[in-house]
Amino acid sequence: MEYIIEVVFGFGMFINAVLFIPQAVKIYKTKNADGVSLATFVGFCVIQLFTVLHGYIHQDYVLMFGYALSFVFCATVTFLIFLYRK
Repeated sequence: MEYIIEVVFGFGMFINAVLFIPQAVKIYKTKNADGVSLATFVGFCVIQLFTVLHGYIHQDYVLMFGYALSFVFCATVTFLIFLYRK
């Protein structure tokens, strides 16, 4: 049972990261970040960064790598907001 929970949790971490991709694609294609909250995405990045550090400290590598991937995609959206904000 513990193994199943770990697998589903790991898959959930991957899905969490992938959910940022559509927003990044939309901003990139339209070259417009109007209506997208910069404060929200900066907040997400900060939370994800500290979650990665928490995972590292507690040697929870599924959490650490899952949120590191999420941080990369979220930081991409944040960068695109900076780039295309009008």
